[in-house]
Amino acid sequence: MTLPAEAWRLDRISPRAYQHPADRAATAALQKVPYLDQVVRKLVALGYERALRAAALGASVRLGQEQLPRVWVLHREVFNALDMDRVPDLYLTQFPLANAFTMGTDRPIVVLNSELVRILDDDGRRVVLAHEAAHVHSEHVLYRTALLILLRVGESVRLPILAGLPILAIRMALLEWSRAAELSCDRAAALVTRDPAAVSRALMVISAGEAADELNLDAFIAQGIEYEEKGSGLERLTKLLQDLNVTHPMPVRRVRMLLDWVQAGDYDRMVRGEYLRRGEESSASEEASAASTHYGERIGDAIQQAGSSVSDLGDQLADWLQKTKGRREP
Repeated sequence: MTLPAEAWRLDRISPRAYQHPADRAATAALQKVPYLDQVVRKLVALGYERALRAAALGASVRLGQEQLPRVWVLHREVFNALDMDRVPDLYLTQFPLANAFTMGTDRPIVVLNSELVRILDDDGRRVVLAHEAAHVHSEHVLYRTALLILLRVGESVRLPILAGLPILAIRMALLEWSRAAELSCDRAAALVTRDPAAVSRALMVISAGEAADELNLDAFIAQGIEYEEKGSGLERLTKLLQDLNVTHPMPVRRVRMLLDWVQAGDYDRMVRGEYLRRGEESSASEEASAASTHYGERIGDAIQQAGSSVSDLGDQLADWLQKTKGRREP
């Protein structure tokens, strides 16, 4: 199938163009944790990604020209908009929670839950697909796949190969990064759809789970302001504790942060074609030095919540890597 005539392309856009400062800082902070990247890649090499992929695909339907072609065209459209030639496979699985996820380091796949397709219209589906495409474009898939492994395997299955691995500390650090990375992908979804309001509506509908035609976006935006700015000290602490164990920021907060970005003028500037292109990015060292210490402290705090420190975690990761040296299968 050909792409719709209205499809457009953000020529050679760099993921740094829409990267949220929190994402940039959290990524830089993660990269400073000794041996973390090596451990993440080791988990993938041990076969856990393959196990997750098999579990995801065993009860799913791969979409294409003969399976829900309308959704498949939307999927191709958003990758075209981000100027990406390689389009991952798209799967639909029966699940009553409106959600989607992207996983896979070498060959990413995108999985949509059936409930999400049911409650969203084409505009909302395009938003979700654009958000997932941005994870691939931004090369988030390595850390996201590792987080999925730790969330689904680390707690429920105590395998001998995982002995000595500080799972909780790694998970807390990756969760902190994940919440920051989601903000970047919300921005990308707004750019791809050229409709920040559609992104906000999709988040509202996913939050409600029903009655999309009767929901009021202005009221939801006002709810986000109330969530951010009001509440007693105890209520603020409760919200902070809630945020510690989720992969995504709260939807009302995501809408508020997206609209603040739009109002600042960056969205309009980028739609006009004024954005960073691939090959024009600063060096990794410059990015790291420019990153705010705020998220470096948050990553450190997240690790401390698990009863460790960055240096202690590095030592534990080094020990685990040494013990698993040469191991390829769980």
